[in-house]
Amino acid sequence: MTFSGSNVLITGASKGIGAQIAKTLAGYGLKVWINYRSKPELADNLKNEIESSGGKAAVIKFDASVEEEFVAGLKAITESDGALSYLVNNAGITNDKLALRMSVGDFDSVIEANLKSCFIGCREALKIMGKQRFGSVVNIASIIGERGNMGQTNYAASKGGMIAMSKSFAYEGAPRNIRFNCVTPGFIKSDMTDELKPEAVESYLKNIPLARFGEANDVAEAVAFLLSNASSYITGEVLKVNGGLYM
Repeated sequence: MTFSGSNVLITGASKGIGAQIAKTLAGYGLKVWINYRSKPELADNLKNEIESSGGKAAVIKFDASVEEEFVAGLKAITESDGALSYLVNNAGITNDKLALRMSVGDFDSVIEANLKSCFIGCREALKIMGKQRFGSVVNIASIIGERGNMGQTNYAASKGGMIAMSKSFAYEGAPRNIRFNCVTPGFIKSDMTDELKPEAVESYLKNIPLARFGEANDVAEAVAFLLSNASSYITGEVLKVNGGLYM
């Protein structure tokens, strides 16, 4: 895959899927900006790993759900690099419980961290990329935003809203040659899936046509495709990375 741009910001990139996205995009020659909110040692370790492999990386701290911090972070990146080519809105949280027991605070906290942060990033990217008449944004949503899930009303709302919002941004970005797309991961191997009991894993796998959990790199390569020149005629789309669990 080839890329016309030179740099990318990934929010919530210090661990998990975000970290793998950073490593994958650095492997394609992009300078990756690793955003984190806490635990700077994780971000620094990732930066060192990327640079030791010959890639380019920088670390930037801000809370993506706080408008002033996100805007200031983007300003720092553009002042450093002169441009922002790509953005991956990956930052997010969960706060699961049955809806009957979910407070408005529980609901709002997830909407703020997941949907509001994505809105701020997309809006600011549209401003920055609009001036250069080029750019691509990928928002990391979830299969839960497509099909819902018991105990995840707040998370489903945030990720479903992200999908709908991305389509609206795609309309606004198209005249400026800026693309907005989503990736919706299904079950991806992580610390959380590693803690599942064998019988739970077996139950989940029965419902996945490919009969396995995905790898973080499966998501990262999907993101790379949607940012790259290979997808230059794709915008407003949702790329499912779920092994066929939801088609």
